[in-house]
Amino acid sequence: MAKKSMIEREKKRALILERFRAKRLELKKIMLSKDVSDEERWGAQLKMQSLPRNSSATRKQRRCGITGRPNGVYRKFGLCRNKLREAAMRGDVPGLVKASW
Repeated sequence: MAKKSMIEREKKRALILERFRAKRLELKKIMLSKDVSDEERWGAQLKMQSLPRNSSATRKQRRCGITGRPNGVYRKFGLCRNKLREAAMRGDVPGLVKASW
């Protein structure tokens, strides 16, 4: 089980990410536009740098929905490999069967 502080930190990052998503997209559009002058592009870049670091999507880490474990998390299920295996053995995941050959 992950530390509660790490889980709460990720929740906080998710909230900040949602709050600044529209502003970041707008600034990125300005920065990547070829029709905008260099001064406007530079101004957009400075505004982007002034936003909180945690508002960037790359700072958010995928964690297990049950334990909060950061490694070995399957995107499709939102669970770490240990909990996914347990759920599959109980039959909680439809269509997932243990491989045997």
